[in-house]
Amino acid sequence: MKIMLVLSLLFMVVSGGRAAAEGFEARHIFPPQEKHVHGSSIVEAPNGDLLAAWFHGSGERTADDVLIQGARLRRGETNWSNVFVMADTPGFPDCNPVLFIDPQDRLWLFWVSVLANRWENCLLKYRRATHYSEDGPPEWDWQDVIQLRPGEQFPEQLRRAFKELGAQEGMWAEYAHPYTRMLVEAAHDKLKRQIGWMTRTQPLVLASGRILLPLYSDGFNVSLMAYTDDGENWRASAPIVGFAPIQPAVAQRKDGSIVAFCRDSGDAPTRIHRAESRDNGETWTVSRKTELPNPGASIAVRVLADGRWALIYNDTEDGRHRLAAALSKDEGNSWPVMRHLEKTSEDAGSFSYPSVIQAKDGRVHVSYSWRTQEGASIKHAVFSPEWVAGE
Repeated sequence: MKIMLVLSLLFMVVSGGRAAAEGFEARHIFPPQEKHVHGSSIVEAPNGDLLAAWFHGSGERTADDVLIQGARLRRGETNWSNVFVMADTPGFPDCNPVLFIDPQDRLWLFWVSVLANRWENCLLKYRRATHYSEDGPPEWDWQDVIQLRPGEQFPEQLRRAFKELGAQEGMWAEYAHPYTRMLVEAAHDKLKRQIGWMTRTQPLVLASGRILLPLYSDGFNVSLMAYTDDGENWRASAPIVGFAPIQPAVAQRKDGSIVAFCRDSGDAPTRIHRAESRDNGETWTVSRKTELPNPGASIAVRVLADGRWALIYNDTEDGRHRLAAALSKDEGNSWPVMRHLEKTSEDAGSFSYPSVIQAKDGRVHVSYSWRTQEGASIKHAVFSPEWVAGE
């Protein structure tokens, strides 16, 4: 075991150094190990440090030992700190952490605590810290549960959207057999529509100061935005409805409209879904499939400083053995430039659930789940947009 660990660390140093000469670096945040680690999120602190978080345990929603871990990479350094605990609800799985630094430079950690080991029973929680630059975990100032109230119009919003899309009953959701009719029926249950909203991707700050927190439900197989105009009180947008668009990643166009790219949890062919909002995220078009493949895995999107958009995704319909970075010059309408961060055979590895930021120095940072026969870790990749474009 020790020999394997040494070889693994040597491989990271050698491969990272070789890649650095080409404008790309990638290292594990911690050595590959046996536990399940997944769903990472990464941010850059005002001082230039990086913070990452992920969930760790013996499984996911059915494993009561799952908690949120984190680590810090000091500005100018190459090695991440020792792992520390970011959040733990004893006896309950804690999953899907999302890190976010707001316009006041406060650090937020959003995540879900799973009740009765069912995704559709999740509670949406957050912690907030003003002081988080010291070694170890942040000094949390406040913690609470975000309670959302999709209103009485929620069932009708689902019904109208499904009618616009056309009936399609060969689908699955926790509340739906057959799909569309039973989803609308389930939406009349006030408790069902108020719980189970899960995090995955980072919030978006609009020019008005409004914060959009992308959420999704495995119970309803739809998405929505929690939004706040004061940083304290949260409301639920209308749902993003389609044939299983979940885990939305959002970006704002120059004209103010917002685009949501979603994981496909529906029928074949599996493709990234897309929906749009023109009222600051309060209502959304129906979600339709794009031409971009998706194997039922999370994606990440970021508007870069030069106006290009970056998309990190698994460019396959089956398997998570390839992870790609793509660039768009037309605000997400087309993605002509793409390069792989990871690429192997389908049975040799899994690389998924990316989180992406652009640092103040212009470099793009991606954290993602990494699993091979060596074990599982969270990997951190750094590259320039020019590397993706081959410039």
